Amino acid sequence: MSKKKKDKQEMFEYTYRDMGQELIMKRKMVRAIIFSIITLIALAVFIALYIEETQRVQETYRKQYRSSLITISEEIQFYLDAEGDFEFRYRHVTADLDVAATFATLIKDFDEEQKAMTQLYSAYLKYPQQMGKKMETVKQAIDDIINNLDKGYDEVREIVAGLDLKGY
Repeated sequence: MSKKKKDKQEMFEYTYRDMGQELIMKRKMVRAIIFSIITLIALAVFIALYIEETQRVQETYRKQYRSSLITISEEIQFYLDAEGDFEFRYRHVTADLDVAATFATLIKDFDEEQKAMTQLYSAYLKYPQQMGKKMETVKQAIDDIINNLDKGYDEVREIVAGLDLKGY
């Protein structure tokens, strides 16, 4: 074979091999692009499901928080109506306040309200004699919170601020 024919043959084989590699790479790129698109769609679906589930859980926390506030109001009324065993009823109110404060910590964007409920719970733990005398005002504040009045949290803050921190 002549050198010219040999060069043409090598050039043809080289070009043919490169065209095959190019075709393989194009297929791989198309697969990668399709896989990326499917992955992005799946990611968007999972993000939407996560957001929906988070909102549902937050709504559940809000319902449970409201339910615990109603229980607190009822327990305070039992305390006020009781003719004896105030200590037992006081412990019930304190336990229910703990539940409400816990649910308040689970609710997003509820920082000031959560702080007020935690302070009220702490006041019940630290100052039982003072808080026993303020049951009616606490009940009014809790009832205002149940009725979605923002002044209820202000009343809670005032009750906590009005405590003698050096006493019982």
